[in-house]
Amino acid sequence: MKKVVVGMSGGIDSSVAALLLKQKGYEVIGVTLKHLDSNEEGTCCSLDDIYDAKSVCYNLGIPHFVYDVKEEFKKEVIDYFINGYNRGITPSPCVICDEKIKIQKLYEIAKKLGTQYIATGHYSNVEYVEEYNKYLLKKSKNDKKDQTYMLYRLDEEILKTMLFPLSDYTKDRVREIAKENSIKIHQKPDSQGICFAKNGYIKFLEENLSDIKEGNFIDKEGKILGKHRGYQFYTIGQRRGLGLTLPRAYFIVDIIPEKNEIVLGDYDDLLLDEIEIIDYKFCVDIDKLLNKNLMFKPRFSSGGVSGKLYKKDNRIFIKYNEKNAQNAKGQHVVIYDNEYIVGGGEIKF
Repeated sequence: MKKVVVGMSGGIDSSVAALLLKQKGYEVIGVTLKHLDSNEEGTCCSLDDIYDAKSVCYNLGIPHFVYDVKEEFKKEVIDYFINGYNRGITPSPCVICDEKIKIQKLYEIAKKLGTQYIATGHYSNVEYVEEYNKYLLKKSKNDKKDQTYMLYRLDEEILKTMLFPLSDYTKDRVREIAKENSIKIHQKPDSQGICFAKNGYIKFLEENLSDIKEGNFIDKEGKILGKHRGYQFYTIGQRRGLGLTLPRAYFIVDIIPEKNEIVLGDYDDLLLDEIEIIDYKFCVDIDKLLNKNLMFKPRFSSGGVSGKLYKKDNRIFIKYNEKNAQNAKGQHVVIYDNEYIVGGGEIKF
């Protein structure tokens, strides 16, 4: 019998993923990663979530284990998040968490337990693609819930072991399956926001940043338009919550940490048709992608922007076919060739 380790978050998706795999004849082992302190109630993988995961596993008749990864999570995700805002960028903690904590740890645990596969409740898929001779992430049939964006940094070695039982399902159908099989949490709401910032990321930054100083909002010519309460609390593209009374709408178009200044401008200043990417990961030989028509998602919620990749002085750039205002420094742009992820990286411009 084939064995699979399933990442159990205590939510509907991972619970149904475990159920479906058991129904298909897999020997299923439930694993929950405890990455926050016990007093962090109301967040992903709180004590309540761990209890829900354990209860589901008990009712399914499968073993359940809890692994403490708090130290790694703080180093790889929380510190990355705080450092990002100190650098004046907008970090993507969930992307990094999936790469360095959630999936990586499941993979390591599976190897220790001698299991062939790992699985999650992500709405995603993985498939061997002959054109590239690689295993690649493939978009879920449920386009509205597709989560391949979050997983783009996973290595092929890990992708080869991954199962995605929910790839063909809608969220409504997943809830129906849970109810039909007496999974008691079938009405549990989806987790929202950043798991370690249960009161919002602004409150979290207020509690964890020590060098917050008032500074100037300026226009593109350097004229002072007002005061901000610390550049770390703002993101590029932001229009609301500036605390200013101005004759027209302004948008944040740049953040300059070394000067403690925030530059305001027009919406048109956010429109870009070219960006550079850094800290990139490609699933295939990048030379096979150059000058090929591709689709780019500069943020998770993006519907996608078409364009091409090109190299210049050993740097990687994206040239969009049309200008768009979806780009923010520090966010990740994920690259698709039709339904398949072929790479991505952090936005720099």
